[in-house]
Amino acid sequence: MIRIALAQQDFPVGDMTGNLNRAQKSISAARDSGADLILFPEMAISGYPPEDLLLRPGFMHRCHDVLAELVDSVNGIDVVIGHPWMVGAERFNAVSWIRDGAVLGRYFKQALPNYAVFDERRYFSAGTEPLVNDIHGSRLGVIICEDAWVAGPASQSKAAGAELLLLPNASPFSDIKLAGRLAMLRDRKAECGLPIVYSNLVGGQDELVFDGRSMLASADGGISICAIPCEEGMPIACYEPASGQLWFDGRHEASNLNDDSIQQGEDSVACIYTILVRGLKDYVLKNGFTDVVIGLSGGIDSALTLALAVDALGADHVHTVMMPSRHTAELSLELARQQADMLNVEHREISIEPAFGALLVSMEESFEGCQADVTEENLQARIRGNMLMALSNKFGWMVLATGNKSELAVGYSTIYGDMCGGFSPIKDCLKTRVYELSTYRNSISPAIPQAVIDRPPSAELAPGQLDQDSLPEYEILDQVLSRYIEQDWSIADIVRGGFDEAVVRRVAAMVIRNEYKRRQGAPGVRITSRAFGRDRRYPITSGWHEESIKKA
Repeated sequence: MIRIALAQQDFPVGDMTGNLNRAQKSISAARDSGADLILFPEMAISGYPPEDLLLRPGFMHRCHDVLAELVDSVNGIDVVIGHPWMVGAERFNAVSWIRDGAVLGRYFKQALPNYAVFDERRYFSAGTEPLVNDIHGSRLGVIICEDAWVAGPASQSKAAGAELLLLPNASPFSDIKLAGRLAMLRDRKAECGLPIVYSNLVGGQDELVFDGRSMLASADGGISICAIPCEEGMPIACYEPASGQLWFDGRHEASNLNDDSIQQGEDSVACIYTILVRGLKDYVLKNGFTDVVIGLSGGIDSALTLALAVDALGADHVHTVMMPSRHTAELSLELARQQADMLNVEHREISIEPAFGALLVSMEESFEGCQADVTEENLQARIRGNMLMALSNKFGWMVLATGNKSELAVGYSTIYGDMCGGFSPIKDCLKTRVYELSTYRNSISPAIPQAVIDRPPSAELAPGQLDQDSLPEYEILDQVLSRYIEQDWSIADIVRGGFDEAVVRRVAAMVIRNEYKRRQGAPGVRITSRAFGRDRRYPITSGWHEESIKKA
C-alpha cells in the first residue's frame, strides 16, 4: 500500500517565504505520519493566481530560489509540488517531483485555461511531455488541473506507464463547480481507466475562493471526497496497487459520492455561506486589516453582511453605524439596534440630516427651478459613503459594501455612495439568494431579526420608497438576470422561456447601461460561474446595445 498525503492548505499569492515554511512543516508532518509521498496544490510555491507578478523577473527568480531551498531540505519522503518555472524566455505552470534532495522530474501543464477567471495563456507556454515515476514498485503519473478537463494528457500519462494519476489543482469555487469536477473524474476514468488523487487548494484570493474538497477516484469508479468546504488539513490517501482502490484513512472526515450526488448540480446554501465567510476573512486579513465597518440600515443586505463579518472575524472586530435621514423609518433604527445587540458588535448612530441639509442649501442656487429627483436621493447615499470612509481613515477599519448582484446588475445603487467600500461580500449573490442565505444563517443561531427578512426591501431615500417601485419583482428579475448574465441567453431566448418581453428588454438595458458603475465597484466573493469582475469583461463604450435592446 502507498500512502499519499494531500496538502489541502492555503498558499497565499506572493508569500513565498511563508509558503516555503508551510511546505516544509507539511512535509515533516506527512513523513512523521508514515506517508510515502506528499502532494501539494498547483502553484503552491507562488500561490495561485499570481497574475502579472509572473511578468516580473524578480518574482520568478525568487520562485526558483525557494524551490531550490525546498529541494535541499527534502529527505525520507517524495514531494510533488507546483510552482512557476522558466526555461529560457518561456514560463511554465510546473510541478516538480522531489526525492532526497534531488528533482526526479518536472512536468509542465499542457492544457492552459483561458476562459472565465483564467488567463494562463497570457503567462505560460504549454508543456508536451508526461511525467511518470516509480515509488515502491508502482508507477505514478502527474497532470495539472485543466489537464484533467480535456482528453489527452491522462492517456499520455498512461501510455508512459502510469498506474495512478496525481492531480494537483488550484480550482476555485462556483455553485456548480463540484458537479463539474465529479463529471470530469468520470470522463477521465472512461478515457484511461486510472485511479486519480485529486488535491485542491484552500483559501481566498481576491475574488476567488478555493474550497479544497480533495477527492479520490478509484479504478472501479468509486469517488470519495473531503466533504467540508474550505477545511485545511492533510488527509491521507491510501492506494492499493493490486486492486487500484483508493480511500482516505480514518483520521479525516470524508464522504462517498455516487451518481445521484454527481447529478445534483448546485452546491447547498450552507456550502455557499461557508465560501462567503472564508472569502471575506481571507481578503480582510491578508490585506493587513483586522476590523471592518458596515453601514447597517435595518435591511436584509447589510444584515447578511454583518452576520458574515461576525462569523469571519469575530464580533470584537466588527463595527456598525446607522446613518438615519428624514426618510428612515423608526423600524429600521430599531432593527439595526436589535441585530447589533444580537451579535454583540459595537454600534453607533450618526444622523446625516445636518450634512444633507447643508448640501441642499449649498446646491440651492444651482438647482433653482428643478424638481427633486434621484439627485437628492444620491446625495444621501454619498453622505453615508463619506461617513463610512471617514471612520475607515480614522480607525483603520475596512469598509464593507453591502450591495447584492441584482442591484449591481441593474444599477440600483449609488456610485460613491452605497457602492463605497474595500470589499463587497455579497456582490455575487442575487437578491433571492440573499434571503436564502439569511434564513440559513438563522437556522444555526439567531443572527438576523426575522422582521428584517420579512419586511419589503427599500433604499429609504424617498418617502414611502420600495425597491419594487423601481424594479421588477426580485423573483422575476433574478431569473432574467441569471439567464442574461450567467448563461448568456439572448433576449429572444429569455422571452421564449416565458418572460414578458418588455421586462426582459428593460432589464437588459439597465444591465448594459450600468457597466461603468460596476467597473468602479469593490471586489467581492465569486460564487457563481459568471460574477461581475474578472469573469465578465464587457466594454463600457459600445454600440452593441442598440442591437441587443431595441425591438427589431
